Amino acid sequence: MQLRREIELLAPARNLEIGIAATDCGADSLYIAGPAFGAREAAGNSIKDIEQLTKYASRFGTKVYLVLNTILYDNEIREAERIAREAWEAGCSALIIQDLGLLKADMPPLPLFASTQTNIRSVEQARILEDLGFSRLILARELSLKQIEEIRASTNVELESFIHGALCVSYSGQCYISERIAGRSANRGACVQACRSRYSLEDSKGNILIKDKPLLSLKDLNLGEYIPQLVSAGVSSFKVEGRLKNISYIKNVVRYYRSLIDKYLELDDTFSASSYGRLYGGFTPRPENTFNRGYTNLFVDGKRGEWNSGEIAKASGELVGRVKRIFPEGASSSKIELDSFVRLENGDGICFTDSKGEVLGTRVNVASPGSITINDRPGITPGTNIYRNYNRLFEKELENNMPRRLIDVKIDIEAGLSALVATAKCEDGISAQIEMSGPFEVAKNNDRARDTIINQLSKSWGIYLFKAELKESKDLPFLQTSLLNGVRRDLADKLDKLRDEKWSISLSQSSKMDKNNEPKSDFPTPFAGQRLSYLVNSSNSLSDKLYKELGADSVQRAFEIEPPAEVELMRCKYCIKYEIGKCPAEGFKGKMDEPLYLANGGRRFRLGFDCGKCEMVIFG
Repeated sequence: MQLRREIELLAPARNLEIGIAATDCGADSLYIAGPAFGAREAAGNSIKDIEQLTKYASRFGTKVYLVLNTILYDNEIREAERIAREAWEAGCSALIIQDLGLLKADMPPLPLFASTQTNIRSVEQARILEDLGFSRLILARELSLKQIEEIRASTNVELESFIHGALCVSYSGQCYISERIAGRSANRGACVQACRSRYSLEDSKGNILIKDKPLLSLKDLNLGEYIPQLVSAGVSSFKVEGRLKNISYIKNVVRYYRSLIDKYLELDDTFSASSYGRLYGGFTPRPENTFNRGYTNLFVDGKRGEWNSGEIAKASGELVGRVKRIFPEGASSSKIELDSFVRLENGDGICFTDSKGEVLGTRVNVASPGSITINDRPGITPGTNIYRNYNRLFEKELENNMPRRLIDVKIDIEAGLSALVATAKCEDGISAQIEMSGPFEVAKNNDRARDTIINQLSKSWGIYLFKAELKESKDLPFLQTSLLNGVRRDLADKLDKLRDEKWSISLSQSSKMDKNNEPKSDFPTPFAGQRLSYLVNSSNSLSDKLYKELGADSVQRAFEIEPPAEVELMRCKYCIKYEIGKCPAEGFKGKMDEPLYLANGGRRFRLGFDCGKCEMVIFG
């Protein structure tokens, strides 16, 4: 019998509460940061909370991965080792890392996943990381299906791909603009999101081609319709971005992708979910109703599109209408008539761009069909797009109408006049048995007794959905409903205890695991004779040593330690020339006074265009 391949929906957990919500909405696995080194300064967690999360998630077979994906200085290695070991002892199933120096550190025997910050864009890079002992590669977001297929054909490790969420304009791990302008390193979790700022595009003569726009801000990724193609290309883990997102966002997006993946699994029985339990009831997911800058499929189909988020670099939300007329009301409010696509409600949040190009947001004070009143006097004109970035009724539904995640359990019933035996077996193999001694009164109506036993035991209790099968018997007992409900309750209690015991045993057994991230013994030297630049992000003596063992003649210090004068601050698949219709490859025959510059706050960043690779470079 052919084993089914597992497909994983991987969700972000900013904290314990959000991790539990993501689990309840169908996540197969979670990624969460510990107390430090998690690439998001505002999303750290205590080991105690992580242990609580692994215990809760384990009930459904949902795994928890610790994010340890910043580059590290020498004086931080020991703390990183300690956090990794404590996370292992708390039940985490893998470590997501960026700093290759950790391969030479004293790490616990957990699988290592290569963070997207390791910049996996080529077959060569993927092979190096596989040979180093990584068991999973988290691919760059900019890859096409064809490129993923090439990596799959050349490696044997798991491949993980982002499927939804915010997009960095630069290749991950290759952005230094935040460090340059603010001393806050993106590679150390302190990015100031300079790509969401407003810039003017200038030519070499100082002429302003575009004034004060978020020229580097991308739409959000949404690859929901590409799940079958991505699976076919070799992806086994689908990752939702969002360790800084709120709980309603995570609930909405995770359930959305759970439904899409489940539909795919129903059509192809060679694949299965990597955790247990199905969702029943609850809200209907609508990803357009929570934080987004508009959506793009980026480069997945190998084609460029319009990737820029437009005027709004923050959350624009869903387009709900356009302004028809504006009527001032009193000293500080306005009534706005709309050509509406949907009905707005009191308390909804809206945003728009005013006549000065500023993005403003406010709450709807009074809503009626075709018009709204706001406590503001904005400088907007007829034709202005109105977006809803906070849907009050939907937020309320997300809070109060959660689905139930239930594990399928089969109960085999043997019911006689002297005893009742109920044997339950969960879909994940855990089983329990309840025996009740009689004597019981014989049922006056055998068919009615059979229906009562089956119907009362084929219900849910806790996290279990029971389905009873009754062994045929000539004389069935009369069993009261309260007794049968007690059987269901006792089975659920036993299964819960066995589940907790299994989790505790797995923790104790993990201490006996051997280290499983050893590099190949015949590892080649891919960097033989090379002088590696700051782009390899070597920030400690362990990573320096590793690169030299891989053949490098020399290794330049990381940008954060010894910043070069004028160098490449970003390399992007996104291209401003393409976005404004000036791409030579797309037929533009005109001339521009180059180099072009991005100007912001007195700073100018020179743009370069590596047309052979179809990439834009930002220097500074």
